[in-house]
Amino acid sequence: MNHGQETKQLNSLAKAASAYLRSAMHQPVEWKEWGEEAFATAQAEDKPILLDIGAVWCHWCHVMDRESYEDPATAAVINRSFIPVKVDRDERPDVDARYQAAVSAISGQGGWPLTAFLTPDGKPYFGGTYFPPEDRHGRPSFRRVLMTMADAFAERRDEVNDSAGSVIAAIEHNESFMGRAGNPGPELVAKLVSATLKQFDARSGGFGSQPKFPHSGAIDLLLDAASRVSVGAGMPLGEQAKNAAMVTLQKMARGGIYDHLAGGFHRYSVDEQWVVPHFEKMAYDNSELLKNYVHGFQTYVDPECARVAKEIVHWMDECLSDRERGGFYASQDADFSLDDDGDYFTWTQDEAAEVLTAEELGVAGAYYDIGEIGDMHHNPAKNVLHVRGSIDGVAKYNGLTVEAARELLASAKQKLYAARLKRPTPYIDRTVYVGWNGMCISAYLETGRVLDMPEVRAFALKSLDRVLKDAWDETTGSMSHVVSYGETGDAGTRVGGILDDYVFLGHAALDAWEVTGEIRYYTAAQAIAEALLKRFYDAVGSGFFDTELLADGEQRLGALVTRRKPLQDSPTPAGNPMAAALLLRLEGLNGREDYSVKAMETLETFAGIVEHFGLYAASYGLALQRMVQRAVQVCVIGEDAEARRLEAVALARYAVNKCVIRFRRDQIGELPPTLAETLPHLPDLQDAAKGSFAVVCNGRGCLPPVRTVDDLIAAMNQSL
Repeated sequence: MNHGQETKQLNSLAKAASAYLRSAMHQPVEWKEWGEEAFATAQAEDKPILLDIGAVWCHWCHVMDRESYEDPATAAVINRSFIPVKVDRDERPDVDARYQAAVSAISGQGGWPLTAFLTPDGKPYFGGTYFPPEDRHGRPSFRRVLMTMADAFAERRDEVNDSAGSVIAAIEHNESFMGRAGNPGPELVAKLVSATLKQFDARSGGFGSQPKFPHSGAIDLLLDAASRVSVGAGMPLGEQAKNAAMVTLQKMARGGIYDHLAGGFHRYSVDEQWVVPHFEKMAYDNSELLKNYVHGFQTYVDPECARVAKEIVHWMDECLSDRERGGFYASQDADFSLDDDGDYFTWTQDEAAEVLTAEELGVAGAYYDIGEIGDMHHNPAKNVLHVRGSIDGVAKYNGLTVEAARELLASAKQKLYAARLKRPTPYIDRTVYVGWNGMCISAYLETGRVLDMPEVRAFALKSLDRVLKDAWDETTGSMSHVVSYGETGDAGTRVGGILDDYVFLGHAALDAWEVTGEIRYYTAAQAIAEALLKRFYDAVGSGFFDTELLADGEQRLGALVTRRKPLQDSPTPAGNPMAAALLLRLEGLNGREDYSVKAMETLETFAGIVEHFGLYAASYGLALQRMVQRAVQVCVIGEDAEARRLEAVALARYAVNKCVIRFRRDQIGELPPTLAETLPHLPDLQDAAKGSFAVVCNGRGCLPPVRTVDDLIAAMNQSL
């Protein structure tokens, strides 16, 4: 980052591990990292703190860096009047979440870059997002904002302190999300499904209007509802849910939000039709969308869902994974430079014509809508590849057979991708974060099983083993947030794990146990759950805080003194429902009543208000569905081809409360408690000559073993 400026004087961010922080090490601003030193300096010098929160993948963060923070005159104002602190929102999501809430309370909007002005003890008294270098479009220039905020702190301290105190009080209230209601049940699941359906865009797929985000949790909630005869209170929503989910998956895969050359999804679309995206690609978006497409294939055997899933995996394999050590990287930037607004991913008609034959351009141009007038505001000649029509229509238009058109399209894709690879490539942040890796590992494990891709399954297990080894301390029951940083290749200064890290890695470990039958993964999931309860569970008010409980005498910096219990998906699945889901999954295997009680209490904590979050409460709806429906385990025992057939049938149809576990006969001696009561006593268990079989279990026991596909289908229909 910022190559060619190595001769300039470095600020203290040269010692940082984060790629985003290191990208600012050459700036004339005297940046400090978030920490005790910065706050102690602010208090000793009685100066306000200028807080900048951004991310390496954030285009407007880099714009503000170049326009303002790299400007010596602006830097002089900052250095004279403020203690400047720069934060990587990926590295410190706990800091980001609180100041996003604060700036939203002040200005009515949030986002990145986040620019906040704090008292020396870290309380925000003003803030916004991007500020331009000059007065523009009703926005004050950044330098004018700086001088106004410095003057306010120096001349009107009482007003500043009053404002800061009221903002902290507001975020404490807004972030509590407390709305207890007893005994939430199927009716509430139905309300959340109905609320999601009301926001469905029947024309373009997705939910709401522009900007349009994928909302992966909502898609899974609908796919689960679609597989059931009725959803809560007998409401027949299945067909509507199926239509909304599958249309959304289809429209996204045809849109410009999808990378048709390399695979993988960009972060969101600026328009309703999914044509023009913000081009950054995130690990967490692609992990959850990968699950969506796998679940769509599971239930409806849709070949397009399988194709898209395989292409997401291909892109993640190529660009977002450490093939040697295991682990998934964090993100890929939208742009190579500030003058490149998605140019890496887009094409003019002339650029396409340079690498394609006339016949290939005729097919690819029609299929991907590559015309003289494109889609990008900054350069109307630039086209975002997206599918407008069908290959049949393109073939007819070009006077070709469908097969010939397919062959030309395939060769055109190959050539366009090869040409794109020669362009300067947007930066990949090779930081390995625990929580996002948990999500990616779970997605790869599901994909490997459902699409029969053993190499995908193997890489997921390799990645999980690395994260457990490097980030999880079994002795102390503590987790790091970062496995390793991309810029330095090591773990850097330890950043403590947050709720999401424990929850998502716990789910990944449990998924690995289901896939392999290896008890060590179940044991790891159990240990992580115990640490989760010890470190994050609110024994007084129920539910989980996003950061660890305060130790005796511990003082936290700035807005970290406020407590949060995350409820809404934004965009990753929210910590509280995912924690409840982990406890419910484990309770189905270990019979621990305290787990089910704490899961229920967590869901009850938010039951009175959750329906108001609608689309953003999908993870809550899925967790509640787990509680309402109870866990069903389909155990497949054997190692031959018949075992694989039984496993494939067991995996068909996505249902959130169903898990499929594959065992070898020699693994039956080491089982979780509820299965240990039943499986070892099955007749013919040790007689391999009797062949493979499956057993369907739930909280009330197990049905008799079955050996044929038809009998397994009947047993699952009886339990699900």
